[in-house]
Amino acid sequence: MIKEQIKRLIESQVSEEGLVESGVKGVQLFRVTQPIRCAPAVYEPSVVAIVSGAKEAVLDGKRHVYGSDQYMCCSLSMPVEAGTPEASPDNPLLGVYIALDSRVMTQLAIELENVAGVARPARAGPLPQGVALAAWDEAFADSLLRLLQICNHPTDTTILGEGRLRELYYAVLKGEAGDSARRAFGVGNEIARAIDYLSSRLEEPVSIEAMVSRLGMSRAVFHRKFKQATTMSPIQFVKSMRLNRAAMKMVAGTSVSEAALSVGYESSSQFSREFKRLYGKSPRQWSQSNR
Repeated sequence: MIKEQIKRLIESQVSEEGLVESGVKGVQLFRVTQPIRCAPAVYEPSVVAIVSGAKEAVLDGKRHVYGSDQYMCCSLSMPVEAGTPEASPDNPLLGVYIALDSRVMTQLAIELENVAGVARPARAGPLPQGVALAAWDEAFADSLLRLLQICNHPTDTTILGEGRLRELYYAVLKGEAGDSARRAFGVGNEIARAIDYLSSRLEEPVSIEAMVSRLGMSRAVFHRKFKQATTMSPIQFVKSMRLNRAAMKMVAGTSVSEAALSVGYESSSQFSREFKRLYGKSPRQWSQSNR
């Protein structure tokens, strides 16, 4: 019942293909009616809730498909391939994209961990991965509906927007994706901080020694925890982020050489070799076929 109400709200506000601002900062509604094959992308910390159709994301070779039965919570910046291979005019992809504000999420995660009876994730245990699929529970569905009900009402979004968004963040932290989100935004979020540091400095040389020194952990522990959270080693992660961001820039019209330089490649031959190894085509061939 609540999902149907959410679907009707989205349909009433998104009549054409594309993304539409909701009026609440960080919240966008979308409609896709054409199939889009998986292509390089970078997921930033966000929640994506689908009410019609299905979306696909490939992370380090593992395929994640989710529709109206689950929402996706990405708590870390992650290099992925994403698409909507089954979208059509008769079966459009309809949903909501919600950016996660790190300041608010951190505040809520720490408050939640400090409340009696709410267990803090064991620091010695395996880290949950940065991309998690979670079932829609009553709290999530209700908070999403309440958030969308104020969209397109400027006075309501100005006065109530932050509060309704905070309610949804809280529902995510308490839901099936809560373990992943609390490890990224709560106490003991060293790997999340490392990923934020690396992904914001892709054009700079990577020093693992400097990174582990900043975090105060051994190289072996850092590698193990990093791979648990991302499925990749730190070097693999940086390489994937660089190549994905370069691919996205080329699709937008940036030249191959400019895209390579912008993500830290000084050697065009090295960039071409690594790009072809990952995507099966040279950067120029790939750019021409995907632009």
